[in-house]
Amino acid sequence: MKQLAESGMTMVVVTHEMAFARDVGDHLVFMDAGVVVEEGDPRDVITNPQHARTKAFLSRVG
Repeated sequence: MKQLAESGMTMVVVTHEMAFARDVGDHLVFMDAGVVVEEGDPRDVITNPQHARTKAFLSRVG
């Protein structure tokens, strides 16, 4: 998948692998119960989440 992304292929990927999302993604959407909670540049959302739900999730997986 990394090679495909690097070649410019557009993909929509659902993952809990935050390192993969950070390294490969152009845009990250964090959802909870089908609702968009936070979105933006993966590096920004992962390193500086703004919403309490995002922070709680990242504290458990990171």
